[in-house]
Amino acid sequence: MRVEQQPAFILHARPYRETSMLAECLTRDHGRIGVVARGVRREGARTQRAQLEPFQRVELDLLMKGELATLRSAEPSGAVLRLTGDAGLAGLYLNELVVRLTGRQDANPELFAFYDGTLSRMAAGEPLAWTLRRFERDMLGALGYGLQLDIDAIDGSPVEPALVYFYDPESGVLPGRVGDQRAIRGADLLALAGDTPPDTAGLSSLRRMMRQVISFHLGGGELKAWRVLR
Repeated sequence: MRVEQQPAFILHARPYRETSMLAECLTRDHGRIGVVARGVRREGARTQRAQLEPFQRVELDLLMKGELATLRSAEPSGAVLRLTGDAGLAGLYLNELVVRLTGRQDANPELFAFYDGTLSRMAAGEPLAWTLRRFERDMLGALGYGLQLDIDAIDGSPVEPALVYFYDPESGVLPGRVGDQRAIRGADLLALAGDTPPDTAGLSSLRRMMRQVISFHLGGGELKAWRVLR
């Protein structure tokens, strides 16, 4: 099957054999796919390896056959994004998260739109910690793992800003106690649910909570990027 002018982002690329590359791509209409880019490391190749750098939006012409697609051409699409320093590390985290939590060729245009918007916000200099929490929340929702953050899972009562809770990935929000390492303020859960940035302490609690939730969906695993992101 031929696919033409498919909007995509390069998540990861590595050398393959003498002149080629293997890339993981997030596409709008076909989800995450593996792509063989033959001959792109040759001098004078029509498609250059620079066009397969992470974070850049491209349009791909592909030949889909089996698990791996063959790249026919890649053209830049839209403004070039510059992610450096902490923003670059955050971008690599996004890419690792997408690769680890998604299956190949599982179309998810909603996730593609969330990823696109998140890269743009990071490139514009928006606060990284809050931007990452929003993406984690939205990605989980797009994958069918949506978080119910404003309802007590025990009795269905509204989460109270002044109370302390913890989030169980299987059950939802449960009553907590001060001093528990999983404890999170109701105000912080409601901030994430309402898309309102919490204070610094709240961001720290949400980061810890989201890592626990993501680790659950990874089957208890961890992401390499967690070792460098604070």
